[in-house]
Amino acid sequence: MTQKELESYLWGAATYLRGFIDAGDYKQYIFPLLFYKRICDVYDEEYEDAMAESDGDLEYAAFDENHRFKVPAEAHWKQVRQVTVNVGQAISNALNAIQKVNAQQLQGIFGDAEWTNKERLSDAMLCQLIEHFSSKNLNIKNVPNDELGNAYEFLIKKFADDSGHTAAEFYTNRTVVRLMTLIADPHEGDSVYDPTCGSGGLLLNCAMMLKEQGKEYRTLRLYGQEINLITSGIARMNMLLHGFEEFNIVRGNTLSNPIFMEYDELQKFDIVLANPPYSIKSWDQATFTNDPYGRNIWGTPPQGCADYAFQQHIMKSLKPDTGRCIVLWPHGILFRDAEREMRRKMIESDCVDCVIGLGPNLFYNSPMEACLLICRMQKSSDRRGKILFINAVDEVRRDKTISMLEEKHIDKIFKAYKEYKDIPGFAKVVKNEQILENDATLNISQYVSRLEVTDDVPKQTLEELLEEWEKNKVQLYEGMNKLLED
Repeated sequence: MTQKELESYLWGAATYLRGFIDAGDYKQYIFPLLFYKRICDVYDEEYEDAMAESDGDLEYAAFDENHRFKVPAEAHWKQVRQVTVNVGQAISNALNAIQKVNAQQLQGIFGDAEWTNKERLSDAMLCQLIEHFSSKNLNIKNVPNDELGNAYEFLIKKFADDSGHTAAEFYTNRTVVRLMTLIADPHEGDSVYDPTCGSGGLLLNCAMMLKEQGKEYRTLRLYGQEINLITSGIARMNMLLHGFEEFNIVRGNTLSNPIFMEYDELQKFDIVLANPPYSIKSWDQATFTNDPYGRNIWGTPPQGCADYAFQQHIMKSLKPDTGRCIVLWPHGILFRDAEREMRRKMIESDCVDCVIGLGPNLFYNSPMEACLLICRMQKSSDRRGKILFINAVDEVRRDKTISMLEEKHIDKIFKAYKEYKDIPGFAKVVKNEQILENDATLNISQYVSRLEVTDDVPKQTLEELLEEWEKNKVQLYEGMNKLLED
């Protein structure tokens, strides 16, 4: 299949659910079936290869060593395809059986969808869905890992486009992800962590970037935590379908129960990339006041907004020498009064490297403007005591309800970050002392104005501007007259 045919095939599966269940729930049925079909088709492919290798030895072909995942005979896709009554129960039993025999890798990966609820999914609908997936062979020969992984990402985006407010739970704008990954600059052997990993796109992009550069991407150590059961399963499937096996994605609440621990404290990572849920109100503020993990390094955030709880968790998760983080936030974290003292302490610690203001609609289904907060545990000598502000609000292409960064926008922003110098109307390097004197605000417009006039652009008086306007008016008048005469 071509990439386009593959994407059309996968999205076609969702059309069977349209009108019967909410678009936001498509993912909990389509993704498990896709992954289940892939596992079974690859198992059959491995079986055939082993048969050819052993001159038809059936026992040898069935050895577990010849298969990436075990598939019990009664749980194979072919068996479920033959069922026409209580199809949902048959699917549920098969998924549970595969999870059980592959517990170390697949436990809980299929989520908790209600396959047996016939009011939502009738036998007829499930049979149609199974027949649709059965129309194509999803083995590696027919659909290599890279192609299926790309199509899976396409499906995630389509669900995000189609599912309204639920999209933000599992999808981060991929053009922003690319910019964040460039700035993070992952190296071979780095550990990368996302405390609110959603579908795993930020982690995956680090590995894909190294792969594109021809480097040994499999030496990256990828860690993610996600509170939502279905979304954490999607993230694990995303990794496996892209061909990655060295990762550790777990389900859990990062603020109340951080999973990754080392020597009785939070595990430290080279890189943290994150797009946390912003301004959540339902969190355990009281416990954070005396946080057992020591994350309240700058203080306790207000109950109505946990943004700085996540930011402090991220800072405590960075290695003291190589640690760097890029976090996607709404602009409010840069200037809200309720967080001023925490922001002041953050600036005084000299960990803030750069603040990048991005355009509106880069958050899914939200018109608010986004920003990137970039921090480093050890800044280079030429950046110490300073913060670079980049006003890239206009560097965006708007497309209906969602915006994106084109390659030219990414290049311009990344170049400004690398050069770390003043660019009139776009970037400004400001000393920490000046920011602290300015009430510890990181509001980008306080330091970078898009209306700045550079010294090499001649300034015009009001009289000169009026004279120029008169000339243009006459030229327009004459041009219109000529057009009408013709």
